[in-house]
Amino acid sequence: MKRVTGIGGIFFKSPDPERLTAWYRSHLGMDIEAWGGVAFQWGGPDNPGGTGTTIWSAFKQDSDTFSAPFMINYRVADLHGLLTVLRAEGCQVLDKVDDSEYGKFGWVIDPDGNKVELWQPPAGS
Repeated sequence: MKRVTGIGGIFFKSPDPERLTAWYRSHLGMDIEAWGGVAFQWGGPDNPGGTGTTIWSAFKQDSDTFSAPFMINYRVADLHGLLTVLRAEGCQVLDKVDDSEYGKFGWVIDPDGNKVELWQPPAGS
Protein backbone atom coordinates (compact mmCIF):
# COMPACT_ATOMS: atom_id res chain seq x y z
CA MET A 1 0.00 0.00 0.00
CA LYS A 2 1.28 3.46 -0.88
CA ARG A 3 1.45 5.72 2.11
CA VAL A 4 2.63 9.34 1.72
CA THR A 5 2.99 10.51 -1.90
CA GLY A 6 4.10 14.11 -1.29
CA ILE A 7 3.64 17.22 0.80
CA GLY A 8 0.21 18.72 0.40
CA GLY A 9 0.83 21.83 2.44
CA ILE A 10 2.83 23.70 5.03
CA PHE A 11 0.80 25.65 7.56
CA PHE A 12 2.07 27.77 10.43
CA LYS A 13 0.81 30.18 13.04
CA SER A 14 1.60 33.86 13.24
CA PRO A 15 0.53 36.63 15.60
CA ASP A 16 -0.22 38.69 12.47
CA PRO A 17 -0.86 36.50 9.37
CA GLU A 18 -1.66 39.51 7.18
CA ARG A 19 1.68 41.18 7.96
CA LEU A 20 3.51 37.89 7.46
CA THR A 21 1.89 37.12 4.10
CA ALA A 22 2.59 40.71 2.97
CA TRP A 23 6.28 40.15 3.80
CA TYR A 24 6.38 36.90 1.79
CA ARG A 25 4.58 38.62 -1.12
CA SER A 26 6.94 41.60 -1.10
CA HIS A 27 10.27 39.95 -0.37
CA LEU A 28 9.94 36.44 -1.80
CA GLY A 29 7.52 37.19 -4.63
CA MET A 30 4.88 34.72 -3.45
CA ASP A 31 1.50 35.24 -5.12
CA ILE A 32 -0.73 35.26 -2.01
CA GLU A 33 -4.31 34.50 -3.06
CA ALA A 34 -7.47 36.03 -1.55
CA TRP A 35 -7.90 33.04 0.81
CA GLY A 36 -4.53 33.87 2.42
CA GLY A 37 -2.09 31.38 0.93
CA VAL A 38 -0.27 30.17 -2.16
CA ALA A 39 -0.98 27.06 -4.24
CA PHE A 40 2.26 25.86 -5.85
CA GLN A 41 1.44 23.70 -8.90
CA TRP A 42 3.55 20.64 -9.67
CA GLY A 43 3.74 17.27 -11.35
CA GLY A 44 5.70 14.09 -10.80
CA PRO A 45 5.65 10.27 -10.99
CA ASP A 46 2.54 10.04 -8.79
CA ASN A 47 0.89 12.86 -10.72
CA PRO A 48 2.29 13.01 -14.27
CA GLY A 49 -0.43 15.42 -15.41
CA GLY A 50 0.98 18.08 -13.07
CA THR A 51 -2.39 18.98 -11.54
CA GLY A 52 -1.27 18.67 -7.89
CA THR A 53 -0.51 21.47 -5.51
CA THR A 54 1.43 22.22 -2.37
CA ILE A 55 -0.24 24.83 -0.19
CA TRP A 56 1.56 27.47 1.89
CA SER A 57 -0.61 29.28 4.45
CA ALA A 58 -0.33 31.22 7.72
CA PHE A 59 -2.97 30.91 10.44
CA LYS A 60 -3.81 33.25 13.31
CA GLN A 61 -1.78 32.53 16.45
CA ASP A 62 -4.89 31.52 18.41
CA SER A 63 -6.19 29.12 15.72
CA ASP A 64 -7.22 25.74 17.10
CA THR A 65 -6.72 24.01 13.74
CA PHE A 66 -3.42 22.67 15.13
CA SER A 67 -1.57 23.17 18.42
CA ALA A 68 2.09 23.32 17.34
CA PRO A 69 3.55 26.42 15.66
CA PHE A 70 3.33 24.56 12.33
CA MET A 71 1.60 21.62 10.66
CA ILE A 72 2.62 19.66 7.59
CA ASN A 73 -0.08 18.17 5.42
CA TYR A 74 0.96 14.99 3.59
CA ARG A 75 -0.69 13.79 0.38
CA VAL A 76 -1.86 10.18 0.49
CA ALA A 77 -3.39 7.89 -2.11
CA ASP A 78 -6.00 6.14 0.10
CA LEU A 79 -6.85 8.03 3.30
CA HIS A 80 -9.28 5.52 4.82
CA GLY A 81 -7.01 2.58 3.99
CA LEU A 82 -3.99 4.28 5.52
CA LEU A 83 -5.88 5.31 8.67
CA THR A 84 -6.95 1.68 9.11
CA VAL A 85 -3.34 0.49 8.77
CA LEU A 86 -2.06 3.18 11.16
CA ARG A 87 -4.64 2.18 13.79
CA ALA A 88 -3.62 -1.48 13.39
CA GLU A 89 0.01 -0.43 13.91
CA GLY A 90 -0.94 1.18 17.22
CA CYS A 91 -0.75 4.82 16.10
CA GLN A 92 -2.97 7.46 17.70
CA VAL A 93 -5.40 8.27 14.87
CA LEU A 94 -8.11 10.87 15.42
CA ASP A 95 -11.65 9.63 14.80
CA LYS A 96 -12.66 12.71 12.79
CA VAL A 97 -12.35 12.57 9.00
CA ASP A 98 -13.36 15.57 6.87
CA ASP A 99 -14.66 15.05 3.34
CA SER A 100 -15.16 18.15 1.19
CA GLU A 101 -14.71 19.44 -2.34
CA TYR A 102 -11.00 19.87 -1.41
CA GLY A 103 -10.59 16.16 -0.68
CA LYS A 104 -10.50 13.94 2.39
CA PHE A 105 -8.59 14.88 5.54
CA GLY A 106 -7.56 12.75 8.51
CA TRP A 107 -5.08 13.15 11.36
CA VAL A 108 -2.57 11.08 13.28
CA ILE A 109 -0.49 12.14 16.29
CA ASP A 110 3.26 11.52 15.99
CA PRO A 111 5.40 10.29 18.93
CA ASP A 112 6.24 13.89 19.92
CA GLY A 113 2.55 14.80 20.13
CA ASN A 114 2.44 16.71 16.82
CA LYS A 115 -0.82 16.59 14.87
CA VAL A 116 -0.03 15.37 11.35
CA GLU A 117 -2.62 15.98 8.63
CA LEU A 118 -3.13 13.36 5.92
CA TRP A 119 -4.87 14.54 2.74
CA GLN A 120 -6.32 12.52 -0.11
CA PRO A 121 -6.83 15.06 -2.92
CA PRO A 122 -9.99 14.91 -5.02
CA ALA A 123 -9.77 12.71 -8.11
CA GLY A 124 -7.63 14.31 -10.80
CA SER A 125 -5.71 16.58 -8.42
